[in-house]
Amino acid sequence: MIRNAQTAFEPRKTPVQTRSAVTVDAIFEATIQILLDGGTDRLTTTRVAERAGVSVGTLYQYYPNKQSLLFAVLTVHLDKVSKAVEAGCERARGRPLAEMVKIVVEAFVDAKMERTDISNALYRIAADLDGPALAKRMGQRTRAALAAMLKTAPDAVLRQEKFAIQTLFAAMAGTTRSVLEAGASPAMVRDLRVHLVLLCQSYMAAVSQPPRRHPSGA
Repeated sequence: MIRNAQTAFEPRKTPVQTRSAVTVDAIFEATIQILLDGGTDRLTTTRVAERAGVSVGTLYQYYPNKQSLLFAVLTVHLDKVSKAVEAGCERARGRPLAEMVKIVVEAFVDAKMERTDISNALYRIAADLDGPALAKRMGQRTRAALAAMLKTAPDAVLRQEKFAIQTLFAAMAGTTRSVLEAGASPAMVRDLRVHLVLLCQSYMAAVSQPPRRHPSGA
């Protein structure tokens, strides 16, 4: 399904120069603003081009239709979140389990909450763009990074590792989405960072055990 969606919504070309990247950023921002103003019903390529300050022809050089544009915006957003978690996992390698969890959870929350308007707008349209399949693929990247990181924990080994990592990721994604849907005020986002870390640390500690020691004590 995701392969079919990617083929149908594939952009005509990818920006490679700074000027092109700036143009695409403006198109993406205009898309988000129109979604927030009136949802997908009001979003047209003409309105996006006008708000972005580019011609419709320029927009069509990258995105042949409305669906292609929306899919690209969603893809970029999910990729950014995945990269943030992957970078957090890399920074946390070799640290104690509780510290690992804190770093990764905060990286995820910060990426999702950097632009709460974007996160909320894209949640609303994801189902119409095969978003669940795309999110699943991005989730696989995140879980792979988590698994590689957790193997380096010096103080714990996971029981039922695959299921534990799936549950950890679900807790991060589900709790963050619930806060976004509740309004995500600055105070709520601050509380989310603290409480989600505690939740995930407690869970991971409960499903972990100390690493085995060699008989020699080495």
